Amino acid sequence: MSRPVEVDLPHQLGRAGAKQRIEGGFGKLAGYVPGGHVTEHRWDGDTLHFTVEGMGQRVGVRLDVADNNVHAVFELPGLLAMFAEPLREKLQKDGPKLLS
Repeated sequence: MSRPVEVDLPHQLGRAGAKQRIEGGFGKLAGYVPGGHVTEHRWDGDTLHFTVEGMGQRVGVRLDVADNNVHAVFELPGLLAMFAEPLREKLQKDGPKLLS
C-alpha cells in the first residue's frame, strides 16, 4: 500500500517562472529518495508528473504549479513509507530553495 506525502511550497515567481525553475531542477528531488533517479517525466498543463526509482522501488511524484504555490505529492510504496515523515520534513525545509 502506498503512502502519500504532500507538501505545499510557496513561491513568488508566478506560474510561468515556477515552471521554468522546476523544469531546470526537478531532478534534484530524486535525491530525496535514497539512490533515486528520475526515469520518466511529462507535463500535463501546469502539472509535472515524474517517476523516481531508488532502492528497487518506484515513487510517483506530482507537482501542481499555481501562481504562488507548488503542491508536491510523493506516492511512497510500502518499503519507502517508513521514510514519509523525514521526507516531508526535508521537503518543507529544502523544497523552497529549489524555487529560489
